[in-house]
Amino acid sequence: MAAASSSSLYSGSKLLLGFTCKGKKMPLKFRWTIAFLVVTLSLCFADDDHEMEEFLKREHSLSKPYQGVGSSSSSHWELMGDAMVTTEQVRLTPDMQSRQGAIWSRIPCHLKDWEVQVHFKIHGQGKKNLNGDGLAIWYTKERMQKGPVFGNKDNFTGLGVFVDTYPNEEKHIERIFPFVLAMVGNGTISYDHERDGRPTELGGCNAMVRNLKHDSFLFIRYVRRRLTVMIDIDGQHEWRDCLDLPGVRLPQGYYFGASAITGDLSDNHDIISMKLYQLTVLRSKKEEEEEEDVITIPSVDNMELIRLGQSDEGMSGIAIFFTVLFSMLGCIFLIVIGLVVYSHWNENRRKRFY
Repeated sequence: MAAASSSSLYSGSKLLLGFTCKGKKMPLKFRWTIAFLVVTLSLCFADDDHEMEEFLKREHSLSKPYQGVGSSSSSHWELMGDAMVTTEQVRLTPDMQSRQGAIWSRIPCHLKDWEVQVHFKIHGQGKKNLNGDGLAIWYTKERMQKGPVFGNKDNFTGLGVFVDTYPNEEKHIERIFPFVLAMVGNGTISYDHERDGRPTELGGCNAMVRNLKHDSFLFIRYVRRRLTVMIDIDGQHEWRDCLDLPGVRLPQGYYFGASAITGDLSDNHDIISMKLYQLTVLRSKKEEEEEEDVITIPSVDNMELIRLGQSDEGMSGIAIFFTVLFSMLGCIFLIVIGLVVYSHWNENRRKRFY
């Protein structure tokens, strides 16, 4: 909209700076005033999105007819687990129990600024809250490794954006599922299934994405170390904010992928397309100097990425059992020692008395 507005302002300015309707030229001073107003209005209409240019990177993108998907070394994308390709989508899991599948890019991404738009669909026979478990979009150091985190390995290194369709935590006061959330891992952090990833999430939003008749889209942008996640699930072709967080540091050279998993409950998890765009962003000299250092480990400014379970988690059941056991044995030992000492003292006392 801003670009169109600027264009129309520019076209109008040519008329104003030229001749009036009667063919008379405007005074020079007035024409400069009009020019100043046009430039000012153009800057007002412009926003950050128009400081950058987008270039579709086909080698990192997935779309119909999925010719770049396969097991050959020349393929750009590789399937794993129960994932399969049809003419309409890449089905990560069918609507069946205990399935998991994924699709991973073979080519590492070395872009500094990028944007990925995911066209997906989640649908199945299960009723509300009787479906699961969800899908994930990845930008990680590891690839092609099965695991419990939406079909990918735990303790991953990089970025995961999850579309979680089933609440594992029993008490949900403010959260409505399905829920979209993001997490950055450094290789030591575990995803907490029991609490639906809350201890490590960067933020998120609810997204009613199951069994929709219209298209569903997920938007992930990484620019100037700022992570932005938006969704388009209402069929209005309008992005809705989900997450916007500065200070996210992601290394270059990681892999894009998508995965899904089902358990006792199930859904069809489909990827229709994943389109990656290279963003050419205008930076000031100060910004360039600040971003000169090479990022080697994923991190988030002002957030400590700790190994889940080392703090504020309390003792496990086994630890509690042994603590109680040794405490009881210690008490018994002290009681026995006390009785022996008392018996010996009492015996000596009687001998002295008689």
